[in-house]
Amino acid sequence: MRAIRRFTVRTLLPAPLQALDDLARNLRWSWHAPTRDLFAGIDPALWSSVAGDPVALLGSLRPDQLAGLAADDGFVERVRAARLDLDRYLTEPRWYGTTGEDLPRSIAYFSPEFGITSVLPQYSGGLGILAGDHLKSASDLGVPIVGVGLLYGAGYFKQSLNRDGWQVETYPVLDPDGLPLTLVREDDGRPAAVQVGLPGGRTLHAHVWMAAVGRVPLLLLDSNVPENDETARRVTDRLYGGGGEQRLQQELLLGVGGVRALRTWSRLTGAPTPEVYHTNEGHAGFLGVERIRELVTADGLTFDDALEAVRAATVFTTHTPVPAGIDRFPLDLVAQYFGDENAAAGVPVDRVLALGAESYEGGDPTLFNMAVMGLRLGGRANGVSLLHGQVSRGMFARLWPGFDESEVPIGSVTNGVHAPTWVAGRLQTLAEERFDAAELASGAGWLRTDAITDAELWDLRRTLRRGLVGDARTRLRTSWRLRGASPAELGWVDDALSPDVLTIGFARRVPTYKRLTLMLRDPDRLRALLTDPERPVQLVIAGKSHPADDQGKSLIQQLVRFSDAEDVRHRIVFLPNYDIGMAQSLYPGCDVWLNNPLRPLEASGTSGMKSALNGGLNLSILDGWWDEWYDGENGWAIPTADGVDDPDRRDDLEAAALYDLIEGQVAPRFYDRDERGLPVTWLGMIRHTLATLGPKVQATRMVTDYVRTLYTPAALAGRAMAGTGTGTEPGTAGAGTGAGASDFGPARELAAWKARVRDAWPHVRVDHVESGGIGDTPQVGDALHVRAYVSLPGLAPDDVAVQVLHGRVTESDELATVDTVELTHEEEYEAGRHAFAGDVTLASSGAFGYTVRIVPRHPALASVAELGLVVNAD
Repeated sequence: MRAIRRFTVRTLLPAPLQALDDLARNLRWSWHAPTRDLFAGIDPALWSSVAGDPVALLGSLRPDQLAGLAADDGFVERVRAARLDLDRYLTEPRWYGTTGEDLPRSIAYFSPEFGITSVLPQYSGGLGILAGDHLKSASDLGVPIVGVGLLYGAGYFKQSLNRDGWQVETYPVLDPDGLPLTLVREDDGRPAAVQVGLPGGRTLHAHVWMAAVGRVPLLLLDSNVPENDETARRVTDRLYGGGGEQRLQQELLLGVGGVRALRTWSRLTGAPTPEVYHTNEGHAGFLGVERIRELVTADGLTFDDALEAVRAATVFTTHTPVPAGIDRFPLDLVAQYFGDENAAAGVPVDRVLALGAESYEGGDPTLFNMAVMGLRLGGRANGVSLLHGQVSRGMFARLWPGFDESEVPIGSVTNGVHAPTWVAGRLQTLAEERFDAAELASGAGWLRTDAITDAELWDLRRTLRRGLVGDARTRLRTSWRLRGASPAELGWVDDALSPDVLTIGFARRVPTYKRLTLMLRDPDRLRALLTDPERPVQLVIAGKSHPADDQGKSLIQQLVRFSDAEDVRHRIVFLPNYDIGMAQSLYPGCDVWLNNPLRPLEASGTSGMKSALNGGLNLSILDGWWDEWYDGENGWAIPTADGVDDPDRRDDLEAAALYDLIEGQVAPRFYDRDERGLPVTWLGMIRHTLATLGPKVQATRMVTDYVRTLYTPAALAGRAMAGTGTGTEPGTAGAGTGAGASDFGPARELAAWKARVRDAWPHVRVDHVESGGIGDTPQVGDALHVRAYVSLPGLAPDDVAVQVLHGRVTESDELATVDTVELTHEEEYEAGRHAFAGDVTLASSGAFGYTVRIVPRHPALASVAELGLVVNAD
């Protein structure tokens, strides 16, 4: 019989055990082994049955068990010690507090998904895992971040397979009261709530839940509340569920509602108002519109003034290398959410629409582009690897016509992963026991065979492989039972995989560009690799396809059908429902991590980083982070067939290269053993990987990069635009934070200057260029004197930079390399004409060329291309 209503009854803990609730509700336990061990020791069987969920564990304990624990002085003392340890972690000085004086007081980090732990299933793939690792590492470093996201009633989905290998989705309902969350409440006990206007006079209400991620509060907005009608309650029912208008409403709630939730959080807790706003992908871009509305409403700024203040303190990170990965909505649909009854005085709907309009060559004038809005509202933008930064500059170059792709203002911060979450406990413990602090930090300890011998390292690797095999067999048996197999049919599962066979892992989302089935291009050759009598290979594969992506589901089905065959099923397995829990045994247990996307469509690909931190070697296309850090000794680079237009032919060539590498290099090196039975060369590659990649792929490195190169400059720029320079955040005067000292004079001045420059720009031109100072046969070290005559009607010489761009040229006279020299103002003539001049030193031999251009110049510009204005010499 089906219940008509469900709710969670919480356990009333005895007074000596009250701290267990605090420990369970701070998600630090998800990366802190001693805390997990404390919970696991209460009832190991029960701990396993609740999949390592402390809240569920406490809720499942019988009263007599709780009474026994409360009477156990030793256990009570362990609880007290664990709580004191958590208190120290939450309060002791950490890296951020010792770094400098100009750091932002608070940073808001918006993301549509957060992968913290499988217990809180609010993630679908790499974007969410990255966001979770960002918050965890910020906590470890003491960076004052507050996360903002949505609370999805069914998370993403649970994946299983039918008998034919087709993906099946189910959506278990999550009860927030049964999750490690706390409902944010007003002083009178009412749930804290935010409201967002919808078309037709409707209102979207959302309660605010808080997940404590160590030191970092993560605010999650939930629309499944009594105040909403049935349609509004479903806005946050599923991550990336629905589509079209529901997706737009989710992103409106995330951006606009998220800012309002931050204001509520600061009001109720006294937390500082964020100085920097980080938009993790374009989904949360409407946060900038809400902040503009705040400034216009509370501080009397114009839209243009507010835009400058908002842009200065906003960071935008793009994660997609393909236009298809960007959310785009009909302009007229977006207009319904910011016009009519939802319009705010001073925030015209046409100005909002212009932020996301594809008003550039090749754009669709009927669509609103969330990434374009993110770039227009973000004073600083970045991709997530060096190669992805380059790809992003090319993809969005049309927003800055006239500028070279290299000058498009999108930088890069290469992703990282949170080591305490992903490194196997045995590996981490061994390193901590044998290495000193400096060796741990640098990775150098792994190069010392006297610290950890080859025999110890190889035994550890086998132990981790054996753990994966055991976990995989359990999951495989469960999957087959769900597919309809009887126990009598599953005896073979006991022999599936082996702890002594070269194990290759492949696990990720299943869009077509990641090429799940590239390994199947030549089934006979793959079969031969799997069943080789002397050097067998085994594959452990996992991944989810979006519920609406039948093409991705078909790829999974192809892979499953191959792996079902009796002659290979002991060597290749597909494990359904890939999540953090599975990943934490999969990464450590694999010897090699496979990644074969269609280059350059992998923005970063952090799964290979997690494998590397456990001593896994990467076998990957040179894409994402691997393109940046592959060095020839930490794994293998799969050759790519760049330039081959036929996709089938390209797949054939790259699959053949993959087979060749496994057969000719990877497997021989794994099975090449010395007289002790040890693969010495392989172990050397493991040591090299741990020593050289270990420090680079850390999310703590990533977060410190964000702090130094993006957050701190954004905070300083935001203060400058506010006219305070003292850490007062723009736009909070009306939010009760005492920021009335902000006059926003610099923001007003910059907006007026930009308007003047834009008005004058159609008449700016390079009239004439002269050069001299070198002979008929110029030599390295000679100085080329350049004099440019320009027209600047309506502008002063200080409003612009007149630049010489010079370097090597191709046969078609294109500048292949570009260096820039700024010319000095020399003379002023009538009618706004001026002369600028300077010298260019010829630094290298070969074909040389130069050109002259004019660009706007202002000390508050974050980039020479910020306004998208340039005049090049003819």
